[in-house]
Amino acid sequence: MIGQIIGSLGGLAASYIDGKTAVKKAEAETKMKIATGEISWEQAAIEASNNSWKDEAWTVAFIAIVLGSFIPGIQPYMAQGFANLDAAPEWFQWAMYASIAASFGIRTVKGLKK
Repeated sequence: MIGQIIGSLGGLAASYIDGKTAVKKAEAETKMKIATGEISWEQAAIEASNNSWKDEAWTVAFIAIVLGSFIPGIQPYMAQGFANLDAAPEWFQWAMYASIAASFGIRTVKGLKK
């Protein structure tokens, strides 16, 4: 009886270790394919963001901005907020653009700001 339990636990541990090894191997293969150009940066970004909440957060923020622009009581605050963003340092504006672009898997922010 104890031998069966120990054998089962050993099998479970081996399965766990095999699973972890397979994940690490897959990650290493993906990095190698990116380095050699077999996988594009965009595909790698999509795979990396599978468990990310950033794109959902930016989507909710944009929805709130759009909706707020149509609510008369909020419109003055929206206008002031955009004026504040326009007056923000350029490095902050570009950092914001880069964050949004990366969240949505866009590789470059060229052309987002004129």
